[in-house]
Amino acid sequence: MPTANAAPPTDRSATDEVQVRLISASSQVAPGQTLLLALEQRIAPHWHTYWKNPGDSGQPTSIEWTLPRSAVAGDILWPAPKRFDVGPITNYGYEDQVLLLTEVRLPQDLAPGSTATVNADATWLVCREECIPQQVTLSLSLPVGTAAKASTDASALSAARAALPGKAPFTAAARIEGRDLLVTWPASAVPDVKQALFMPQDWGRIQHAAKPQLDRAGNDWRLRVPVGEEPAPAGKPMNGLLLVDGKAWEVSLPVTGVATAPTPTSTSTASPKTTPAIPGLSGSPALASSGSGEADISLWTAMGLALVGGLILNLMPCVFPVLAIKALGFLHGSASEHRRQGLAYAAGVLAAFAALGAVLLALRGAGDSVGWGFQFHSPLFVLLLAWLMFVLGLSLAGQLQIGAGLAGVGEGLASKPGLAGSFFTGVLATVVATPCTAPFMGAAMAYALAQPAIELMAVFLSLGLGLALPYLALAWWPALQRRMPRPGVWMDVLKQALAFPMFAAAIWLVWVIAQQAGPMGVLVALAGMGLLALAAWIRSVSRNASSRWQWTGAGAAIASLVAAAALLPTLSAISGTDSPGAATSSAAARTAAVDHEPYSPERLAQLRAQGKPVFVNLTASWCITCLVNERVALSTDEVREAFEKQGVTYLKGDWTRQDPRITELLKQHDRSGVPLYLFYPAGTGSGAQVLPQLLTPGIVTTALRAGAT
Repeated sequence: MPTANAAPPTDRSATDEVQVRLISASSQVAPGQTLLLALEQRIAPHWHTYWKNPGDSGQPTSIEWTLPRSAVAGDILWPAPKRFDVGPITNYGYEDQVLLLTEVRLPQDLAPGSTATVNADATWLVCREECIPQQVTLSLSLPVGTAAKASTDASALSAARAALPGKAPFTAAARIEGRDLLVTWPASAVPDVKQALFMPQDWGRIQHAAKPQLDRAGNDWRLRVPVGEEPAPAGKPMNGLLLVDGKAWEVSLPVTGVATAPTPTSTSTASPKTTPAIPGLSGSPALASSGSGEADISLWTAMGLALVGGLILNLMPCVFPVLAIKALGFLHGSASEHRRQGLAYAAGVLAAFAALGAVLLALRGAGDSVGWGFQFHSPLFVLLLAWLMFVLGLSLAGQLQIGAGLAGVGEGLASKPGLAGSFFTGVLATVVATPCTAPFMGAAMAYALAQPAIELMAVFLSLGLGLALPYLALAWWPALQRRMPRPGVWMDVLKQALAFPMFAAAIWLVWVIAQQAGPMGVLVALAGMGLLALAAWIRSVSRNASSRWQWTGAGAAIASLVAAAALLPTLSAISGTDSPGAATSSAAARTAAVDHEPYSPERLAQLRAQGKPVFVNLTASWCITCLVNERVALSTDEVREAFEKQGVTYLKGDWTRQDPRITELLKQHDRSGVPLYLFYPAGTGSGAQVLPQLLTPGIVTTALRAGAT
């Protein structure tokens, strides 16, 4: 970040764009005094800095104070900003000159005759066609006396404080009507109004670039503006400034109503709360969305997209083996039995999706930010699933006789043969589907996660119905069953062959654990698999022995299972630490081994401020779609050469263990899970292009070429 100078701190400094000065209203201070200070910014023509809510892009000025012991600094007292409209972008900030006031309470034990030193580390973003982050440290040394003395700047600071927006002398309110925010105030307080503007204190409450509509209804003035990406929650006050014909008042608006749907726009940007530096020109999207508007859809559209996405999930490598195993059951039994099996399977899928939706609602209600595949953030869940895949593989390979209950093939889990197995096969299909993301799912999931419980459940059940439809079709249409080969030896061969996708899934999940919990996590996973295999072997060799040895074998097998279960707390302890073998160091090692940089909002902002092209890959070790895309597209020589030729910086965000910074970027682009691929062309004024969820080298290189033109 550019700094104004590298000399020892003084009370003033300058860059080509901004001259700054630290000002005190007192030339001498007294013990216990409330000292008024100001950061003065004199801004070059056509440049500007930002208010505490910078609008569609920008970063507010911040000040970190170093004060005498026991002194306390208040927040910045923000003057009313200007609205800057540049094309489709709106910002709030300051041009020419601004005084940012702060009150500092000095301690009572300051000794007269001593010196009170105040240091201010000031950071700001100044923008014209480009944006430049700047930082400087300023210092004031003020003598301490028995009484305070006014400085030559006291009148200017007093005038600046008097000009600050005051509390509105009337009562204003706000309510959300559909996708609009309606701000009202009594016409009797301000009879004649020509222009009005509401500037919310918090980002995302409104669409800043939208033109507000002012009218009068009876005894009230009404100001209507579309709500933004983070509408104010009902029942809580929304703070901001109400500007009426140039006069600014502070208002705290009680909000009623709830927005019907998120309303992202093509100029939506990163929230200043989470992304510190904003690239691009003052009116350019910083960390901008591609404008896909994926979350701006109806419930029926979201349900349709979820249905199609669920259908495609059946073709994913994590789901297809389970469906193939279950389909073998259609080679035996009656048509009525097949229909019952199909309904039981569909019931298992829908029950599992309903349970996922309920867990998501509970986590959301607790304030957690979650998305599709959220359970794979837990190493414990990944370990249990790896063990399950391993046991299924042993069963299919004929090394473990556990019936069809676990794998959904052959005999049932409970007293009703077959149906319980079909139900739990549906549950299993849902569990193994969650690390996959299919086309059309992104928009549906983003919509669902932003909706109340009924709408969320409707979308999740639509996704489950899509996943269950192929098996239901086989179960209810005998014509499809007749196209299947006749029973024969090939069935046993196929069944045993399908064990290897299960083993492959287990191997992949152990690799995921390596990313999450390091080498010790792998040791726990493999040790557990060894104990499970031992239990299977003991049970197999003792099954046909005498009664005494059957009981002995059963006891030994149970002891082996208990030993495996005892390993679970060990994994929880390992994954909860940042030991040298934990995921953090593993991620660092992977980063050093390939030609990408780890994603961070700060690094992305820096590159965008420099106008460099950037490709962002948000991925996770448990996301099969992500891994396939990296192998078939992003790791190819064609794409590597294109990155190098275009000077593209490749940032990779690893969401294997939940990272709130990555979650925030996903939310900005209306996604609830990975993968997400963003390409920012060269130039500070360019927004992000969202690439498809299934990549080919041609898709990537075409996007790079288009960005270079």
